[in-house]
Amino acid sequence: MDPEIPVCRKRIAVLASGRGSNFQAVIDAIAVGDIPAVCVGLVTDNPGAYAIERARAAGIPVTVVEYARFPSKAAYEEALLAAMRNCRADLFVLAGYMRILGSAIVHEFSGRMMNIHPALLPAFAGLHAQRQAIEYGVKVAGCTVHLVDEGMDTGPIVVQRCVPVLPGDDESMLADRILIEEHEALPLAVKLFCEERLEVTGRRVRIR
Repeated sequence: MDPEIPVCRKRIAVLASGRGSNFQAVIDAIAVGDIPAVCVGLVTDNPGAYAIERARAAGIPVTVVEYARFPSKAAYEEALLAAMRNCRADLFVLAGYMRILGSAIVHEFSGRMMNIHPALLPAFAGLHAQRQAIEYGVKVAGCTVHLVDEGMDTGPIVVQRCVPVLPGDDESMLADRILIEEHEALPLAVKLFCEERLEVTGRRVRIR
């Protein structure tokens, strides 16, 4: 039998604005060894985000860059960029981060940021994706992990998971069903990045 080859662990940081359940899914996957990485920080724009409690419970440093404390979007983006640089992360994971990143951040970390979105992109980008899906009458919905570019949910797709839209579904019911798949899809995408198995050519992402 060949000797086990050690995998170099990547440094990842997470941006989140809310409860952080996808953040927790990534933390848990790291803890059991599914993702060869260490989470080096949580950056949040919301000092009341429950994601902060999850980070503290896991011993992960927290940086709060509260949007309301800055006189302009440009000033906020400058502080956010400084906080992200300070993480020295190989990968930034947007797990319910509710702001569009500015071009300076997108360019600096191009190919090194992932976002999770509760729809099968390119359909239903932006807010209230589950509501959009129900109103449109689709039979299948789901979630997408994609690399971040300057558009809204427009970057190259890494992983997608599907769920049926059932008769009688409301927005909350569909969101709950999709969230189960999000908790599988995001750790998988992070794992593939950390194992250096993603090859990006234009809009296409090939898994080696």
